[in-house]
Amino acid sequence: MGPLGETLLQTPAAVALLGEQTQYTGHARSAPFRWFTDPAARERYHPGDHDKNSRVNVAQLRAAVTRDGPGSPAADLVAALRGTSDEFGRLWDRHEVGLRFSETKRFVHPGIGRLDLYCQLLLEPDEGQSLLVFTATPGSADQEKLALLKVLGTEEFAAGTG
Repeated sequence: MGPLGETLLQTPAAVALLGEQTQYTGHARSAPFRWFTDPAARERYHPGDHDKNSRVNVAQLRAAVTRDGPGSPAADLVAALRGTSDEFGRLWDRHEVGLRFSETKRFVHPGIGRLDLYCQLLLEPDEGQSLLVFTATPGSADQEKLALLKVLGTEEFAAGTG
């Protein structure tokens, strides 16, 4: 991921889990921008995590603006969000910093249901990039679902008619 949450590359399994994230342009390339402006961006995340995810997205953008300064792409993205999302504006005004996403992420996949996956964040600070690695507990139902998701890929199956 890029410094503003832009998905640079996805594995086929990541596309199956999260949907295609590299197709966006402009501000919508940023996952935090989509989080606050497109309700579909939240669909694959457990509803019980939405509030914290919102707060962490804002805190990470605040860190980017602090690091990159006024006039930066981060500051431009924040200005666009403040003009578009009331939720973002309220959270921005709280001035929360240092928040992190949980190490365990709860996803909701439309075909296989809930998956609880461990998220490992690998940083390349000099390049401003990060790599997210999702794994399941060995032997768990989540591991079986993740394996199934890798096989099914992005296939969608129509509901049976009878």
